[in-house]
Amino acid sequence: MRGRFITFEGIDGAGKSTQHAWLAAHLRSLGHEVVATREPGGTPLGEKLRGLLLAEHMHIETEALLMFAARREHMAQVIEPALARGAWVVCDRFVDASFAYQGGGRGLAWEKIATLRDWTLGDLQPDITFIFDVPVATAQERLAKTSNQPDRFEQEKAAFFERVRIAYHRIAAENPHRVTVIDATQTPEFINKLLKKSIASI
Repeated sequence: MRGRFITFEGIDGAGKSTQHAWLAAHLRSLGHEVVATREPGGTPLGEKLRGLLLAEHMHIETEALLMFAARREHMAQVIEPALARGAWVVCDRFVDASFAYQGGGRGLAWEKIATLRDWTLGDLQPDITFIFDVPVATAQERLAKTSNQPDRFEQEKAAFFERVRIAYHRIAAENPHRVTVIDATQTPEFINKLLKKSIASI
């Protein structure tokens, strides 16, 4: 039986990566084989492309193409084989991030991103996508408290993330059957309960 595919989305600083790790551990505790992965990245080649994408300035179309190149490799080497053997794949960002960041944030035409999506993904979609939603000011306050060196995306201005957030809300509105928006200003424990309840039905 095909496995389950769960994706996590949200602006930088929304707290999705913490919950991504928690859900993977929770699913393992239930006896599932779980592949916890991320984008861009997830494969040796993808991680090399991630390094370029997070550090090097480039043309917006180059950025989008590299994102999808890493994604296609990720699909072929990790996601599709895991789902085929019945594993649960829990991915920190997926194709919605391209619509939100390159489309909403950078202003690349959504039609171009949709063409790349259809070419690289075919008919594969996540079973459920969690979009972690917080005000941009809250997200930036959280990022400022970390000791990590901010990457090229995290260094963007607030207006960029406002556009990304608006794009995520558009994605949620257009895909109500797949997308669950989570108020990520809630406590981690409260969000844990929401995730448990949501995955029980997939």
